[in-house]
Amino acid sequence: MTNYIAYGTISGIIKIETQNVVFVMAKVFAITNQKGGVGKTSTTEGLGACLKAKGFRVLCIDLDPQGNLSFSVDAETDDFPTIYDVMRGSTKPLHAVQRTPSFDIIGANILLSAIELEFTQHDREFILKNAIDAARSRYDYILIDTPPALSILTVNAFVAADAIIIPMLADIFSLQGIAELYETIERVKERYNPSLKIEGILLNKYSSRSVLTREILATAELVAVQMNTKIFKKKIRTACAIAEAQAKQVPLLEYSKRSNIAKDYMIFADEIITGGEEDGE
Repeated sequence: MTNYIAYGTISGIIKIETQNVVFVMAKVFAITNQKGGVGKTSTTEGLGACLKAKGFRVLCIDLDPQGNLSFSVDAETDDFPTIYDVMRGSTKPLHAVQRTPSFDIIGANILLSAIELEFTQHDREFILKNAIDAARSRYDYILIDTPPALSILTVNAFVAADAIIIPMLADIFSLQGIAELYETIERVKERYNPSLKIEGILLNKYSSRSVLTREILATAELVAVQMNTKIFKKKIRTACAIAEAQAKQVPLLEYSKRSNIAKDYMIFADEIITGGEEDGE
């Protein structure tokens, strides 16, 4: 069973250095790709769980009306407030947080699909950012799992985020999708969030033995340069463990801590923590 937590009075996590008081705010990542099936939810779950295992305070936000991330960690989405309630303003964000063995989460359900029609105000792109700002002092990392479409939900994630992680498969369709995604990111930077950056492109279901994979990787590296970003050093290998863990609603690190994919996500988490300054291989 999932244990629930509702935080009360908001107070920043304070670090005292000499006589200065510093409020430590979470770094917010949007995990995104307009193409479905590239591992956005798996990346959010795997990265979030590994960051928590390394001692960080992690909040994941399920921004996909399908609610796959919520299901995979056994979060309640029917009788507990979701991100839909938070964005509507009927629930404070910290009152929608559920604590799971993997990480804290604000869940989602199909009601979220009504956002596109329900919110028509001129500043609707800032709804998520304004909603979660109150939670930033409670966490070290906030990860947003976006839907597989360039919708107002995705734009909200980009406006709220400090940086974007783009999972992709080693195929030509993933490369095509990234080009359109990049245009949306640039528009958001120009209009709403000039400090937004692309943290990097993450290759999922990677096989170094595949000729096609190596060819796609070479092309992806050229695309990354054009987008002023990088291919993450760590690639995520193909493995059944994460799909099995999600189906059983068991944390990956509990289900198969020694699997290749668990090891890959742990190394990828180190790369995120260091910003790629150290070799994550």
